[in-house]
Amino acid sequence: MKLIPLVLALIFLSSCKENKKTEEKAEEKIEEVKPIMAEKAYPEALVKVFEAHGGLQNWKAQKTLSFDKPGKSGVENYTIDIPTRKEKVLSGSIERGFNGKNVWVLDTENTFKGDAVFYNNLYFYFYAMPFVLADNGIIYGETESVTFEGKSYPGVKMSFNEGVGSSYKDEYFIHYNPETYKMEWLGYTVTYRSGEKSDKISWINYSDTQELSGLVLPKTLTWHKAEGLVIGEAQRTVNFENVKLTTEAKPASFYAKPEAAKVVTGKKQ
Repeated sequence: MKLIPLVLALIFLSSCKENKKTEEKAEEKIEEVKPIMAEKAYPEALVKVFEAHGGLQNWKAQKTLSFDKPGKSGVENYTIDIPTRKEKVLSGSIERGFNGKNVWVLDTENTFKGDAVFYNNLYFYFYAMPFVLADNGIIYGETESVTFEGKSYPGVKMSFNEGVGSSYKDEYFIHYNPETYKMEWLGYTVTYRSGEKSDKISWINYSDTQELSGLVLPKTLTWHKAEGLVIGEAQRTVNFENVKLTTEAKPASFYAKPEAAKVVTGKKQ
């Protein structure tokens, strides 16, 4: 009879361990953030562009991107978790970021006047072209070639399924060198603030590049004046310095909202 309490105790301990494992798995599931990049078929030309820039699989192996972006008000340091697009930006005394759920700003001196939601992932998205064009929710289509200084650049048009991102009515136009398939131009429209679909296309030149971890990425981005598909002279250039790519992810705590930070909400369309 003395064995019965012992057996019951062992069953109880085993049950506790199983419950603990179940709880831990449930917690892990809650913390999990689904990757943004999709596994699907892409237009043949876009596949060749991916390959010309080092390959989509090579990009997907990277976990963390960081860079410095000098500007009029100083240097902004960006760190992004590539699979989930969590982000942290440091600029002087100001911190802002995205923890996978909320955009937040830590500004103890109350000097940040920008729209943190609009700027969330904005420069990452521009910088990480063409690879971000493999994301979920993108619709691919045809577009006319653009010409600059007598050379023609074929392209692919991208639009978004309803509800994708904060500006699903935006459109992107990627144009590549027909000989090398390297991306040289990006056209895009902006609808975030108005909520209305726009016909105004802005153009960025991607011809100044560098190689990192076998991937071809920008050193500078240069915005050009334009009228529709007619691209004009250079207008402004953004430099990217101290760029680093790594296959190691930072802990979730790195992107977590600081206790004193405020959650920021933006306009939804």
